[in-house]
Amino acid sequence: MPRDASETSRSPSQAAGSAVQKHFVLDTNVLLHNPQSIFKFEEHEVVIPLTVIEELDKFKKNNDETGRNSRQVIRSLDKLRSLGHLFEGVKWNEQGGSIRIARTENLSGFALELDQNDNRILSVAAGLHAKGLRTIFISKDINARVKCDALGIPSEDFEADRVDADWLHSGYCSMTVPTDVIDSLYQERQLPRTLLDGVVARTPDGEQVRADDLVPNQFVILVDETDHSHTGLARVLGNTGHLIPVTGPRKPVYGVMARNVQQTMALDLLLDDDVKLVTLIGPAGTGKTLLAIAAGMQKVLKEERLDKLLVARPIMPLGRDIGYLPGDKDEKLSMWMQPIFDNVSYLLSTRSGGHNEAESRSTEQRMDQLMATGKLIMEPLTYIRGRSIPHQFMIVDEAQNLSPHEVKTIVSRVGDGTKIVMCGDIGQIDNPYLDAASNGLAHLIERMKGQTIAGHVTMSKTERSELASLAAEIL
Repeated sequence: MPRDASETSRSPSQAAGSAVQKHFVLDTNVLLHNPQSIFKFEEHEVVIPLTVIEELDKFKKNNDETGRNSRQVIRSLDKLRSLGHLFEGVKWNEQGGSIRIARTENLSGFALELDQNDNRILSVAAGLHAKGLRTIFISKDINARVKCDALGIPSEDFEADRVDADWLHSGYCSMTVPTDVIDSLYQERQLPRTLLDGVVARTPDGEQVRADDLVPNQFVILVDETDHSHTGLARVLGNTGHLIPVTGPRKPVYGVMARNVQQTMALDLLLDDDVKLVTLIGPAGTGKTLLAIAAGMQKVLKEERLDKLLVARPIMPLGRDIGYLPGDKDEKLSMWMQPIFDNVSYLLSTRSGGHNEAESRSTEQRMDQLMATGKLIMEPLTYIRGRSIPHQFMIVDEAQNLSPHEVKTIVSRVGDGTKIVMCGDIGQIDNPYLDAASNGLAHLIERMKGQTIAGHVTMSKTERSELASLAAEIL
């Protein structure tokens, strides 16, 4: 639930009924972001301006996530009608939480013109605030919150699904330990966590971690206290109380070898059949997508442990959209999936060493064959809802542009035997209503932290090229 707003002044007659209860006025974008948001305020009153209902009506015919969320909110409100009149307010829980639809307030001296929907929505918050009620306007629109500040009305972003991006789980930490601890890790092929008692580790963001605080599938970089060049890499094995050594694959994974310790960690999770969910975040060029696709092709084409490699991306353009695209679904999709085609082409090329058979066919021909046989599937996330995806290696690229609700929808599609990998850069978000703290990828990382079937690595070192590394550092 959003943070407490400061106490507002109110008359004695109003104080009795509103000493505890707050009145949260929700903007349309909050409902489109999370259709369950109307039920996130527990014992307080949720006020939905009638203009918001009109805007939802415009979105309900859309075939995208906004349309689905709009329809879900409308259905929820329709069910509430059986409990009472929405204009009078309907209590929906035992804590006294209620939901009410409010009409536009025609306030004298209101500073904004009511010919715009945004201003009519704000007028509802202004009307409640003028009555001395503890009113808080909730919107994901920064400009709307700025207007509220100018009107003297408390306003906040919707924070029920926000995480602290500055302290997001990195997936690994480093410890300085005696020499015999590192030697024992590789000689015994395991390390009891009790041997690390009293040792304080540090995550990349400077947070201190004790051995007891290590979570399943978290990596630990062990540094010799007498010789810092003598190091080891271990991973916490589920809830067993042991760490296992991580050496990385000895042979290339479909032509790809790890170039740094973070890529070694990523490959270790990607190739572990017991880890069903892997999240990778980092700036451009760190190898997130390439490693994920390489591991997927290894599992599907070489080891044949899974039936298909499914790669999906949200349809979210960078900058101005290019408008309607000609052709059928596959021809339209090729424009959006070109980054994936580039990675697959590299792995299928002779340069990567990704195939051993002496074939005269071109890279494009080999890719076409994989797609024709159904071993490789590329599609937008638009077609994921309603499906069940069993025995597949599923990769969701650019997942930072998804809302928490969309991520939940995708992960809940995963069927028996499927492994899902979600990649993205939470520092580059194209969705206008998401940021580093509210996007679905960050939400997933934080919520799945500590689960035995989930692992995460934050990658920071760019390996695409010297120029890409320099650009990531100084631009």
